[in-house]
Amino acid sequence: MADAFLTVKGHNGLPRIISILSSLLERITSWNDDFTASDHQHYSPGSAVSAFSGLEKPQISIPRYLERIFQFGHCSASCFAVAYIYLDRFLHLHPSVLVDSLNVHRFLITAVLTAVKFMEDRYYNNAYFAKVGGISLAEMNYLEVDFLFGLRFDLNVTPVVFASYCSILEREFDMADPQIPRSLHCLPTEEESSSSHKHNELIV
Repeated sequence: MADAFLTVKGHNGLPRIISILSSLLERITSWNDDFTASDHQHYSPGSAVSAFSGLEKPQISIPRYLERIFQFGHCSASCFAVAYIYLDRFLHLHPSVLVDSLNVHRFLITAVLTAVKFMEDRYYNNAYFAKVGGISLAEMNYLEVDFLFGLRFDLNVTPVVFASYCSILEREFDMADPQIPRSLHCLPTEEESSSSHKHNELIV
């Protein structure tokens, strides 16, 4: 079931998971950008997300960035599903982190790099992925280490977990509402919704 979902391609010839993740992340980042701006939020230098936050929003869009990673990273669609799982785990462990326009690109390239190393027998090195991601090798190395520690090195993904996440992504494709993020565990709890509208984590 999961394999069948991941082999389906969209109108652009890319795996459908690329467009699904693009849509989800665009909605989440837009939502969190608005929240951050309205509440004048900021991250302290030592926060879990500070290493991933840039000073300004990258010019390349999220869809184009994911397409670029897929095109030049030469990794399977499964790696993007695993990267999604890793992002979700990271955000569960750091509930104060918001995925926004200042950090989403760095999170993506780092999560995919981590997934590729875990999933693939052969893969390009950090220097190559740094070029794909538009960052320096030193930054790529630093982000990888920060991400791994942020995950507490919990990289194993069982077939059951993998299949369940693919089901969520597939359901998101069938049921996506452009107004409401359904996946990316970004909907607040009842307690959070009473005091804020921030969106973090990746699975509902």
